[in-house]
Amino acid sequence: MQNIRLKVINEVGLHARPAAEFVKTAAQFKCKLTVRNATKDSAGVDAKSILSVLTLGVEKNHEIELSAEGEDETQAIQTLRELIESDFAGKF
Repeated sequence: MQNIRLKVINEVGLHARPAAEFVKTAAQFKCKLTVRNATKDSAGVDAKSILSVLTLGVEKNHEIELSAEGEDETQAIQTLRELIESDFAGKF
């Protein structure tokens, strides 16, 4: 199992389009992925579910904790870290 904590720098946090891109990226991996809003100390939710991710209420400058468990966990953590740290690579 791997865990990482990341600061969300996107202007709208993990809402609407950024959340959809996050979930779409997470869904590419076989491992179990959970994400929680560490700033609000929320429980972890399925990172592959758009409705679950939206319920976290992640806003700009909130920290999230991402956990991965399974065969491609290292690649999943690395890819999602790059997505968040790049501010979604200027997609929005």
